[in-house]
This record gives sequence, C-alpha cells and structure tokens, in this order.
Amino acid sequence: MLLMKIPIKIESHGGSEFGGYPSLKQRSESFDMQESMTVHCGFVKGNRPGRQTGFDIDEADLMKLEEFHKVIVASAIFGNYDIIQQPKDVSEAARKNVPFYMFIDEETETYLKNSSTLDSNKRIGLWRIIVVHNIPYTDARRNGKVPKLLLHRLLPNVRYSIWIDGKLQLVVDPYQVLERFLWQQNASFAISRHYHRFDVFEEADANKAAGKCDNSSIDYQIEFYKKEGLSTYSKAKLPITSDVPEGCVIIREHIPITNLFTCLWFNEVDRFTARDQLSFSTVRDKIMAKVDWSINMFLDCERRNFVIQAYHKDLLDHMPPPVAHVFRHPPPLHHVSSAGRNPGKNSRRGRDRRSGSRQRRKPAAGNREKQAFL
Repeated sequence: MLLMKIPIKIESHGGSEFGGYPSLKQRSESFDMQESMTVHCGFVKGNRPGRQTGFDIDEADLMKLEEFHKVIVASAIFGNYDIIQQPKDVSEAARKNVPFYMFIDEETETYLKNSSTLDSNKRIGLWRIIVVHNIPYTDARRNGKVPKLLLHRLLPNVRYSIWIDGKLQLVVDPYQVLERFLWQQNASFAISRHYHRFDVFEEADANKAAGKCDNSSIDYQIEFYKKEGLSTYSKAKLPITSDVPEGCVIIREHIPITNLFTCLWFNEVDRFTARDQLSFSTVRDKIMAKVDWSINMFLDCERRNFVIQAYHKDLLDHMPPPVAHVFRHPPPLHHVSSAGRNPGKNSRRGRDRRSGSRQRRKPAAGNREKQAFL
C-alpha cells in the first residue's frame, strides 16, 4: 500500500512535500519486508499520480499513460538541460508496439515550440512528449528522478520498461536490450556498474571534487549511512560486484519487489542528495538482507553498446564553433620543355636525387649474411 495523506514536515532532513516528509521511524519500517506494507512513494497528494500531486500531467496524457503496454521506453528533460536524441535501429515491431515517452517541463516545452520541433501531435520523431506542470523541486536533476524512479506509478499498466537519461541515444532495438539484460539473465532489474568506481566513499569524494552538489549535504548523507553500517566495498561482498551504479540506464520488470526498491530508492533521493549513486547500495543491501532478490549489475562497456552519450545542452552552448578546414592547393608544377633541358651530367644527378628513396646499394660480400636477417 502506498501512503497518501496531507504531508507535514516534522524533521529537518525529512525530504519534501511531494515525498510526504517520511519520518526516520517510517523510513526504518519501510525496510522491514512484509507481505502487506505501507510506504511513501511520492505523489502523496491527490488521488492519482499526475493529478494535483505537484507533478501534474494533462488529463489526455494521463489517459495515454494508463494504457496497457508490455514494453515502453522512457526518458526526461527538465530545465531545458539536454537535446532530444532520436532512437536508431528500432525494429518495425518495436515502432508499432513500444511507446517512447519523453517527460519534459514547461521551460523545455517553450524551447521546443520556439524551435519548431514539437508538432501538434506532441511528437518529436519516435518520442511522445508528456509535459509536466507544477514540478515539485527547484533542481531540474531532482525533478528528473520522479519519472526515473517512480515510472511504475506514472505508467501503472506496463510490464517492462527501459529508462534512459535525456542525454542518451538508444541505438539498439528495445526487445534486444530486454532479451540481453533481463530475460536471458532471469533478472527483474538491471543497471550498469560505474565504469571506474565501485565504492560509495570514493563516489562521494568524486562528487564533492566535481561540485555535483553541496559538500556538507554529501557528508551528512555518508555519515548517516556509516552509522547504519555502510563500509568500504571489498571482494567480501561478492557475488555483488559493485556498490556504485552508472545510473543513466535502468531496465526493469514492473513487479512488487522492483516497485518497492525504486520507491525506497526515491525516498532516499528525496531525503538526502539527488545523487542517486550514493543511496543505491544502501537500499539494495537492506532489501537483499530480507528477501531472495538480486540486481543484474552488468559492465558499463555493455551499456555503451546500446546507448550513445551526448553532451548536456549547457556544454554544447558554450563550446566554440567547429573550426573550418582550409584546403591549400599545392603550387603549380613548372613544365620545362625538352629544348631547355641539359642532357649532360647535372641532369643525371637530378634524376638520381629524385629517385634516391628507391635506390639500394649493393651489399659488400662480407655483409651479405647480416643483410639476410635485417
């Protein structure tokens, strides 16, 4: 059961109104796996996600999202942060049966309308655009976590989903992605591990060094997790191969255990920093300690085989224009008539110099054996 009530903030680090301000006691109880549970999972106001909940969607679009589909692909761009990337090499079966949903805010919608890329059917190529109103956070990246982690709440009648961040281009057919990372592995949730870091403490230091968010907020979150038992990753955790996901792609089956996992993961993102890599392993390990369930954490090089990463829009806007290549033609050759040539000794030397690279001296007799092994 999902908790829905009038949210009241009772703790300084209790999350947001959209998330319902879950208390530390409620947070602890949410990790106590029961056959019947009540947990926070965003959208605590209103009678349906997207309808007067603080992440509001037009009624026609809500009806679209309620349709049954076995497979969907989803992404989001908030704050006009990225440029929409069109999927490639999508099969005819997927084009016919797999919807591609792109969630955007009003700022991004204005840009798309002004650039004449959004048509009257709310489509840009394969993407069906879903405009979100009354976004709950001031941080565009945190708004993006809502559809990323709570996709099962926005699309309640979907069996499988592939989430890709807005900066990514899907270049492999969705059915092939599901076959490779879920169906062949008998998995219900798949995500790539970070290409370089496996340890949460290293990830936290990297986030601080890169200025990803306020350092004190990262320190508070890590200290909180340390008190709960977070330790440095080591081989003792095998078969768990990493504590840090890359996070830009999520492949999942929408079943109760994966829905619970992403609800609780979202609650951590809502309570602490928006850096979901920092909270991933804490939620995963708490659930795995109670139930027989695991996540397929595949190599990041495998992820790069089916998605291509583009630059964020702000980086593209500040890049210098491409340098034009100037092709310089060689000077014209001077033709000398045969009457002007000197057939004497100097002419012969000129030919020798021009063809010098093709000349080979005859080796001396004493050097013949050495020359054979060069």
